[in-house]
Amino acid sequence: MAALRLRPVLMASALAAMLGCQTTAPIRTAEYVDLERFMGDWYVLASIPTRIERNAFNAVESYRMSDDGTIATTFSFNEGGFDGEAKTYNPTGFVRDNESNAIWGMQFIWPIKAEYLVMHVDPDYEQTIIGRSKRDYVWIMARTPSIPTEQYERHVAFLAEQGYDVTQLRQVPHRWN
Repeated sequence: MAALRLRPVLMASALAAMLGCQTTAPIRTAEYVDLERFMGDWYVLASIPTRIERNAFNAVESYRMSDDGTIATTFSFNEGGFDGEAKTYNPTGFVRDNESNAIWGMQFIWPIKAEYLVMHVDPDYEQTIIGRSKRDYVWIMARTPSIPTEQYERHVAFLAEQGYDVTQLRQVPHRWN
């Protein structure tokens, strides 16, 4: 008798669990990233920022292939304004998928390698989007400190299609002399 009374409660609990466990489609990554062409400087134009970059100005991410196959990375910016304190971080990138070169680990602190997905890179290697499966952080970057508005809006629409909350995007101010 007790089992009959529990059945509706168990069914309702199972249904609630299934609805709460709906998964988001996997992040779509670039089909192939030519690492040699990808290396160099990228201006961070917009991001859903990490804690360290919430007030970044003039943000630039630079990549250089190391002899051991890792990617030496330099992330630099001015904190809080164009004349703010210069900050530099040097994480190491690790390509985790040698077939596409689009799935990396990025290590700021040993032994943690954060997920780093090259979601998009244009054919000329002039613009890229880097994201994460959790959709908690994302970076829109280019080889120049600005891009045409319609291209930026196309990137934002792509991110929305990928399940990102694009209202969290922060455009990174750039001023270069």
